[in-house]
Amino acid sequence: MNLKPVFLSFLIIMIGSAVINAQKTYQVVVDETKNGSIEIVPKIPSDGKLPEGTILKIRATPDEGYVLDAGYYSVKGMWGAMYHETMASPFEVLINQDKHVGASFIKASEVNHINVTQNVVYAKPGVKTLKYDVYSPKEAKNLPCIVIIHGGGWASNNEDIMRGMARELTKGGQYVVFSIDYRWQGKLDGDEEGNIMADIIEDVFGAIAHIMEHAKEYGGDPTRIAVTGDSAGGHLSAVAGTMPNKIGDGGFGKTPGVFEFMPSYLPENKTPEQVRNEMMKAIQAAAPSYGVFGGNLLNHYSGDPKADETWKEGIAPLSNIPNASEREIPHYLSRGTKDMLIKDEAVKVYVDALVQAGQRVQYVQAGGAGHAFFDWKPDERTKDTFKKYGVYYCAEMKAFFNSVFYPED
Repeated sequence: MNLKPVFLSFLIIMIGSAVINAQKTYQVVVDETKNGSIEIVPKIPSDGKLPEGTILKIRATPDEGYVLDAGYYSVKGMWGAMYHETMASPFEVLINQDKHVGASFIKASEVNHINVTQNVVYAKPGVKTLKYDVYSPKEAKNLPCIVIIHGGGWASNNEDIMRGMARELTKGGQYVVFSIDYRWQGKLDGDEEGNIMADIIEDVFGAIAHIMEHAKEYGGDPTRIAVTGDSAGGHLSAVAGTMPNKIGDGGFGKTPGVFEFMPSYLPENKTPEQVRNEMMKAIQAAAPSYGVFGGNLLNHYSGDPKADETWKEGIAPLSNIPNASEREIPHYLSRGTKDMLIKDEAVKVYVDALVQAGQRVQYVQAGGAGHAFFDWKPDERTKDTFKKYGVYYCAEMKAFFNSVFYPED
């Protein structure tokens, strides 16, 4: 008997078995769902381990009276669970690290009043495609626009995290809301050359320029704009409110004392000067929440040896407040009393500077709230925090906006 073929077959089987056993696996956890259900193909084994490269196909089905808020997977990040979401069903998740998967559902009444347009692309200055979402009241026509800028340390999150606020601010049918994304600082997006704060600010102005160009398509008035945002977005919304006069083609820090921002998007046949003048007139109110306005928490993120304190002042709203006699920009500022990151004293410095410049300003503190109470994520803790604090203070913020855009009411 020739044992050689038998031995070779056995050897092939053993090698194949070793390859399979050596294949890397990751832990997959299916989060509990409320007010709906999900179906996953292939099924998750009892130990939750799946081979690297597995693609899960997930279908989310809401219960009666509910709609899909988002399907998602989450991974560990700098702020705990970092969510990657989609508003489509079915959706796919690639298993290439330990992940949680699930879906979030909300009452249909939360969105019945609006049309939601996802992922409108406005620019691609680097690796990441920049986009925004639009929340437009049904039958909207010539309504003022609110632009929301998300937080996350200029280093995480996207426009999805502000959808709870967007839904609240559209209630009553008085505003079209745009929630925007921007580049992350450094090389966190995968860019070969790190992004500095000036790049991020240029994305904000680029998004607003694109919104102004297309606002009418969603029932918005491009000549009446308010800006808001939380944490890092609080800084960026304060920049958008106080510093559109800095839009230009002079560069940021290339010439001593010149700190200008070239928007990541410019409408065709419009110069930076035209965009600057139009935006200075259009942006009429700012509502930065627990934001950074100057001081040690603000970073220009530049490795340029010329970068000094003047570079920080070039991105600091505190150093660039216009006098009300030249340009009025009313402010509504908010902060949680248990916010360990943004201190009351730091906000008050900005309030005092606004008052000294003759600007109208209102500063409110949410008793008992911590940082990021305007955020919205699929987990119940974040949702409960938003329901407890975010809903109320969104209504207060909207009342402030109404005093600017609907003073007769």
